[in-house]
Amino acid sequence: MSHSPSSPARFLSDNAATVHPALWDAMRAADEGDAPYDGDALSQRLDDAFGAVFGQDVAVLWVATGTAANCLALSAMVPPHGGVVCHREAHIEMDEGGAPGFYLHGAKLLLAEGEGAKLTPEAIAAVIDPIRDDVHQVQPHAISVTQASEYGRSYRPEELAAIGALAHERGLGLHVDGARFANAVAHLGCTPAEAVGSAQALSFGCVKNGGMNAEAIVFFDPALADMVRYRRKRSGHLQSKGRYLAAQLLAMVEGDVWLSNARAANAAAQAIVAEVGERLMHPVEANEVFMRLDAAEREALRAQGFEFYDWGADAARFVASWDSDQSAAQALGKAIAAL
Repeated sequence: MSHSPSSPARFLSDNAATVHPALWDAMRAADEGDAPYDGDALSQRLDDAFGAVFGQDVAVLWVATGTAANCLALSAMVPPHGGVVCHREAHIEMDEGGAPGFYLHGAKLLLAEGEGAKLTPEAIAAVIDPIRDDVHQVQPHAISVTQASEYGRSYRPEELAAIGALAHERGLGLHVDGARFANAVAHLGCTPAEAVGSAQALSFGCVKNGGMNAEAIVFFDPALADMVRYRRKRSGHLQSKGRYLAAQLLAMVEGDVWLSNARAANAAAQAIVAEVGERLMHPVEANEVFMRLDAAEREALRAQGFEFYDWGADAARFVASWDSDQSAAQALGKAIAAL
């Protein structure tokens, strides 16, 4: 891929990236008869494949979207009369069209503050401590953190451990929205287990990282998976040809494609920011870059062939992908520096 005015350098979203060749190959290899739904041989391998990634027994269910992964995971932890503590800018609050309320049958999101869209034990306590043990108030049942956060900030293992300790102390479930989990692991250089902490469930992102239409819900408490199997069917996410979703997920994790793709995306994000100076709004700890740019500056960049999203009136978001061209990322950084 090369950058030219007729071939825009797209930094709109990692959702717009191409499908990695290894996943296409895996889907083609799966294109033969097998049991329907999740009874096929590939789906049956998921638990062991992800168990090897995390170094423990897990139960894994595929779904087609990150929204379904998040909401089905939380549905196993939170009753309709309960609540989920999350950051006020979390994806489940800002970008899922009310899906948590739909899947959780009315359960409430309890919104917390935190720099960089990250939660801390103190921020969580500030939300739940004032709640009386009283039928007139929504009781918290789970915490949901996003790894990496909506501003591309990664939770360090010790930060997750502190949140996990609070969750255990208060008897709350812990869910990790890992739409960009691979990018966080690549940035942190820690083990996947350290990057997920003591969560009971992880939404393991695949689509943003080179997948086509498969996401994984990784349950570290297999009993939760047993419940969600029924809810996945009821919500319309039990696909009849599930082997194609399983094939994508296996291709991701069995050959470490998930980490190599994330490293490439992270490197492109770093190439963008190498020369931008004080415009940067948040440290780049994954593959998202947020910069202060006024309307005229954004228009000037688009005139040069760069595609990205505005972030409010005076900022922009650039998202690098596994297939981002490094030279285009460098060119973008230089163009911003020249403004």
